[in-house]
Amino acid sequence: MAFVYVHVVWFGGWILWHVLPGLPQSVRIDPYPFQFLTFVVSLEAIFLSTFILISQNRQNHITELRNHLDLQINLLSEQENSKVLAMLEALLRFHGLVQPDPEVASLEEATQPDMLVQQIEQTLEHNQQEKTAPTKPPQTP
Repeated sequence: MAFVYVHVVWFGGWILWHVLPGLPQSVRIDPYPFQFLTFVVSLEAIFLSTFILISQNRQNHITELRNHLDLQINLLSEQENSKVLAMLEALLRFHGLVQPDPEVASLEEATQPDMLVQQIEQTLEHNQQEKTAPTKPPQTP
């Protein structure tokens, strides 16, 4: 909010300085349509938009790095869970308490990141093709 307050004071002071009666014309460098003030504000807008775009680009890069780290952590957790399930089943088998469970068997399989990436890419491509495919208008008999 300090940015807004500074600009309100600056622009208000600029306009008042150049509009107030009683000041000599030599002191007023930007008469009523305030062309110089407009020029300065336009320049400021160009620089501010450039800084915002740079900041957003940097934030996107940081977000991508965090997402990659989250994926790595999730894959490690998946491997740990698979190992714990395998160890638990081995203990149950050792004590003769094992009952075949196909769901547990599928959960014990190691996650293959390459296969996941391929499936995700195929799904994204399929969704993209559905969005860009032209739809045919219904034919009337």
